[in-house]
Amino acid sequence: MARRGAPAKGASARKRPERERGQEPVAATVDGGLAELVPDRERPRAWTLLLDGAPQSHVDLDDPSYLSFEYQRRLGHVIDLCAPPNQPLQVVHLGGGAFTLARYIAATRPRSTQQIVEIDAALVQLVRRELPLDPQARIRVRSTDARAGLAKIQDGWADLVIADVFSGARTPAHLTSAEFLGEVRRVLKPGGRYAANLADGPPLAHLRGQIATAASLFPELALAADPTVWRGRRFGNAVLVASDLPIAVAELTRRVASDPHPGRVEHGRALADFTGGAAVVTDEGAKPSPAPPPGAFT
Repeated sequence: MARRGAPAKGASARKRPERERGQEPVAATVDGGLAELVPDRERPRAWTLLLDGAPQSHVDLDDPSYLSFEYQRRLGHVIDLCAPPNQPLQVVHLGGGAFTLARYIAATRPRSTQQIVEIDAALVQLVRRELPLDPQARIRVRSTDARAGLAKIQDGWADLVIADVFSGARTPAHLTSAEFLGEVRRVLKPGGRYAANLADGPPLAHLRGQIATAASLFPELALAADPTVWRGRRFGNAVLVASDLPIAVAELTRRVASDPHPGRVEHGRALADFTGGAAVVTDEGAKPSPAPPPGAFT
């Protein structure tokens, strides 16, 4: 899910004149609602995926290394800093969307092996048909629940687990708990990274709880977000990074600050103070992330 730089809700219903674009929007009913693929006016073979009007992914078929949404750019920075350039990775994606980050990894780190877990089988079929993957990429897609799919992955398999799961623009409750993160930790190699796209707004109770929960399992954390989100002024995305080993915070901070929409990275004591004593989330008390307010995507 993304906000800034994304098309206005309902924009995909207005067809682009043929002289503006050589492609027309595509719409289909999927398990999660109405999926729309909207052509990018400025990039010849680029598309934005919306689900029930909420922007989910942007894909450029000519340049899979191009990341449009700011939260995806921040996840791209995490990917870039996981290992030396071009070194293949073993990656689990919880939530598929239009497979943007899997395409990015396949383009920037050839020979990587990736598993995508996406519960919406109809969405997977739509994306495969309209935005086909490179047949040479080592990408496997499973149509099942994210936590159920994670449970089937062997211990210590992944260099990186990326969570970007939204149902009705909210992260399901069972993907917010310490028990869920325990499964993530089991799947990671020693020193592997966990990266999550989180969404919250004032008073940021969900975000604080997610940081506290991650801190109960991983000693090293960093969080990247727009300054207005940090200050609790608007609803938006934040990217959480967690690991057993130190994170390249200085370089991540530099990259996030130099993005088209500059963000801020916090870690260490400042991030611990930000949680404000929030409790660790367990399966018993887990709740979905908050729903975006009206107009969040305009």
